[in-house]
Amino acid sequence: MRTDPTGRALQLLSLLQTHRFWPCAELAARLEVTERTVRRDLDRLRELGYPVDSTSGKYGGYRLATGTHVPPLVLDDDEAVAVAIGLRYAAEAAISGIEETSLRALTKIETLLPHRLRRRVSALHSSVTSMRRAIDDDIIHPESLSVFAAACRDHEHVRFDYQRNDDESSRRHVEPHQLVTAGRRWYLVAWDGHRGDWRTFRLDRMLEPRPVGSHFTPREIPGGDAADFVLNSIGFTARHLDAKLVIHATFGELEGVLRWADHTLIAVEADRCVVQIRSEDIGRLAMTVAEIALAAPVTVIEPAELADTMGRLAVHLTDREQEA
Repeated sequence: MRTDPTGRALQLLSLLQTHRFWPCAELAARLEVTERTVRRDLDRLRELGYPVDSTSGKYGGYRLATGTHVPPLVLDDDEAVAVAIGLRYAAEAAISGIEETSLRALTKIETLLPHRLRRRVSALHSSVTSMRRAIDDDIIHPESLSVFAAACRDHEHVRFDYQRNDDESSRRHVEPHQLVTAGRRWYLVAWDGHRGDWRTFRLDRMLEPRPVGSHFTPREIPGGDAADFVLNSIGFTARHLDAKLVIHATFGELEGVLRWADHTLIAVEADRCVVQIRSEDIGRLAMTVAEIALAAPVTVIEPAELADTMGRLAVHLTDREQEA
């Protein structure tokens, strides 16, 4: 039997924060106390401001309700680390205004972490870095996310202006079904009533989204999966051909050109780095290498076919220069 009232109350609160329905007998078994003790501990939590709902009868029990304010949270070690890490990388998200908010929350969380957990979080932060973007052309507003998240949940029509690839704008009236993230970009999968078909929209190209007030009956997304639908819609191509390059420049000097390539950094030295790039065929790999070579000398390590292709390309360019 657990006799420490404070520890028992914290464990009870941790169970209730799963927001599932707990029969009193099950809570008593988990805490190794009597049902009377559980009811007394629940009364203490209510006095501290935690809204605990109860249902009487044979199938009665308890559930943590939604309150009018945010009470203190109880997190175990893994949950606290996950929250800290999530806040750190939310600060780099492509959502306008969330960076500062995430950093403020992270500061509060890390201040409360015990030393052993701060070391775990610090080790990950110091070992991982993110690629910086030269142009933040895909920033979205939190209000847009809120509008579409609520519309997807409530099956409500939304109207917005949309900037197409050709920079022309058009008015859209859609049935939002699902939000999908792909790296820093956010997409909406929706049924476009005017066009009578499914469409994928980038949230950073939307202007003034607003719910209309009317509701719709949800449809089945083609293929049954929103993420797969987005991949197919944006022209995803499997990149199954790899190449290893030695680039005679620092990785920092190459960020501008490599951010357009599907790449993995393998090794870094003082004046060069080893990078693996991927594409769907030799021709496109060669184009990527040629683009990188405009910024720094490149040596193709593998595959041999790519090295031969680059050699032929260099000969052809030389011949044309001599002809000129």
